[in-house]
Amino acid sequence: MAIDIGRRKFISALGGTVAISSLPLPHAARAEKADRLRRIGVLMDTPESDPLGQSRISAFLQELQKLGWEEGRNLKIELRWSGGDASRIKDYTAELVRLAPDVIVANGSPVVAAMEQATRSIPIVFVVVTDPVEQGFIPSLAHPGGNLTGLSLGWSEGIAGKWLELLQEMVPQVATVAVLMDPDRRISREQAKRLEAIAPTRHLKVHIIAVRGPEALDGAFEQAARTAQAVLVMDDPNLSTQRTRIVALAAKYRLANMHVMREYVDAGGLMAYVADVPAMFGRAADYVDKILKGTKPADLPIEEPTKYVLIVNLKTAKALGITIPESILLRADEVIR
Repeated sequence: MAIDIGRRKFISALGGTVAISSLPLPHAARAEKADRLRRIGVLMDTPESDPLGQSRISAFLQELQKLGWEEGRNLKIELRWSGGDASRIKDYTAELVRLAPDVIVANGSPVVAAMEQATRSIPIVFVVVTDPVEQGFIPSLAHPGGNLTGLSLGWSEGIAGKWLELLQEMVPQVATVAVLMDPDRRISREQAKRLEAIAPTRHLKVHIIAVRGPEALDGAFEQAARTAQAVLVMDDPNLSTQRTRIVALAAKYRLANMHVMREYVDAGGLMAYVADVPAMFGRAADYVDKILKGTKPADLPIEEPTKYVLIVNLKTAKALGITIPESILLRADEVIR
């Protein structure tokens, strides 16, 4: 009781509540302050129903949890799914910016472009952006500056030539490769130009086929079958959501097929040479963790994949009448049987 009386006199002498705030916080209060709720906005470029997007988000959330961030305890996640639709991207971008989260995770170049226009103050961590310097998002990989940082697919470093090289190695008789792409996406247009420039150096022709939506797929494959022996499918949202149908059409027309996302091979595609995108989302959680702990986006260099993986589907090769060369089997990181 004497201690309580003395404490009251001490508080009274210093002016009541001012003295209380100067006293050390009890352990429980310190923990509550440390665990204050932080808010993350996430805008995906896939539909919510797509397993591709779900696998990415799962990897992100798992890594966040390992880093001590738990939904409902010290974290609130505002997750939106655009499905690659431009109007939804615009609307959800505005919505997330109004919520003023501590950091925003932006999946895909169209999402990053919208976010960049909407805010210069909220930290943004981007994922699955093909070439952020060439696209004008940042001045350099080492010094991104501003409020953007994140993980790039690193497609500027000769990846287009690698896709063609592996197709030729898989099917030496290939003379023309049909490239399925959405002409409304800047990065797909840029990759198409790279492929057209590289193809003659490999004694190949490239036939660019525009696919703006699922309704164009049948006609696109009819064109491909008339002019090419293989297809290369670009990473466009309106294509990735149709991957089961795409690999079925490739089988129907007996076209060798190269993909830039592993999920196509899981669905029955022939081969893919890709970065590990779910792993990139795991790394994005590390970036978010650093920003929530006080690091500025400008001080976090852009990370590119250190390794691409080659995945081949042996069952699909047999169905297409393709004998996979030993050189490909030896180089493959994964063979689906």
